[in-house]
Amino acid sequence: MPRETLTLKLLRVVENSYRPPEEEVLRLTELSKLNKLYLAFLRNVNSEMLYRELLLEESKYRWYLRNAMEVAKALTELRYAFYKFRRPVGHVSVDLDVLVHVDDIPEAVRRLKSRGFSVIVVEPYTVTLERRGFIVDLYTQPSFAWVVYMDGVRILEECSEDIEINGFPARGVTREAEVVIAAGHAVYKEHIVLLVDCLTMWKWASRKTIGLAKELKTLESIRILMWICDLIEKATLETPTRLPTHLLLKAYLEKFTNDKTFVVTTPNIIKYLVKRRDVGSILFKRITRRSY
Repeated sequence: MPRETLTLKLLRVVENSYRPPEEEVLRLTELSKLNKLYLAFLRNVNSEMLYRELLLEESKYRWYLRNAMEVAKALTELRYAFYKFRRPVGHVSVDLDVLVHVDDIPEAVRRLKSRGFSVIVVEPYTVTLERRGFIVDLYTQPSFAWVVYMDGVRILEECSEDIEINGFPARGVTREAEVVIAAGHAVYKEHIVLLVDCLTMWKWASRKTIGLAKELKTLESIRILMWICDLIEKATLETPTRLPTHLLLKAYLEKFTNDKTFVVTTPNIIKYLVKRRDVGSILFKRITRRSY
């Protein structure tokens, strides 16, 4: 029987099948933060010394949902969908990501500004707004460094559905689409896989997921995520885990071969780097970071 990694112990805590001894709790706490599973961990760890942390994180979660609900109210009747929003376990994000049809972006920004949000960044495929510490990223296309790696219009038209936030109707992407989005985000944009990505795949992946990945030209990212998560399940890897260069090259080769939009927008990386004055700092952080 293979050894049980710290990652697998964290997974069992999140699934409420393991109560760690006190000497493990602090290590698992840090690991849960890196894997974006802090709230789920706190809810199930049953540690008296983390009770105040649980109360604080639950408060943050309620605050996050209240703000998300207000954004949903503001965007009523527009073509939008929350994405990277739903997870199989309770999750507090650092921001709210919203896909918005490009023709509806001006009205979405106007409505959010009328509710006290301020525009802080405008980029080719993203508008970022902020209000009292709550950040909303409006995307017309999922992208990194101005390179489009997934068809946002297709996701909006074919992969969105009605959801509820605190009982208020909203729009979000389907669970199958969340798996595809998690894989694409981890592989093409971040180059790091977190345990929350694997949980999303393990719980929500289906045959529809594979078909959708083919349509969105991101099948290689699904294959990579499945392979990495299998190694994690077999106690071969800890998370977060940085993707090896040969897998990234394979994933990008697929995009260059099959995705015209990716090819056309790839030169935008140069424009992005030229505009940034802190390129060295950005590259150093990407190389040295443990999570995203």
